[in-house]
Amino acid sequence: MASETDPLFHVVLFQPQIPNNTGNIGRTCMTTGCRLHLIHPLGFQMDEKAKRRAGLDYWHHVDCVEHTDWEGYLRTAQPRRIWLYTTTGARPHWKASFEQGDHLLFGQENGGVPAWLHDWVDANQGAGHRLTLPMRPIPEARSLNLATAVACGVFEGLRQLSGGGLPWLGGSDGVNRPPN
Repeated sequence: MASETDPLFHVVLFQPQIPNNTGNIGRTCMTTGCRLHLIHPLGFQMDEKAKRRAGLDYWHHVDCVEHTDWEGYLRTAQPRRIWLYTTTGARPHWKASFEQGDHLLFGQENGGVPAWLHDWVDANQGAGHRLTLPMRPIPEARSLNLATAVACGVFEGLRQLSGGGLPWLGGSDGVNRPPN
């Protein structure tokens, strides 16, 4: 049973390349109670100077864990359930049944995750754990922006779990409102 202090979800970025996307994803994680996992190598620096330059004044509020590689992530995070978001998946993400603490895995902006990681998910989680965000089948629509895809995944999971009474959702309709 998850507690109120456990992350809603674990958002896992496999070797992200674009710092602005990672910054936006960090903000999404911060505002929804998710933990962000960054699997190295990254395509950018994460030192304090780089964060200041990128305007990430909120970053110290982001629950972010960095991992040296995939094996290091598996060793330290010990994920029970992983959902891989991929343009090659056949299952729309709203057909998944998310649970608090699930790990939502996203690949690089310029190519997703390598084939071996697709195979790993199939072997260890089942092919049903490769999800897609359905899009029109036109060449110009290769994929959604990474930050947009993460937000879609997190908020679909939040939609599914909101009936369970997440403590920070204030109104009876599930909408978070600022105090009067």
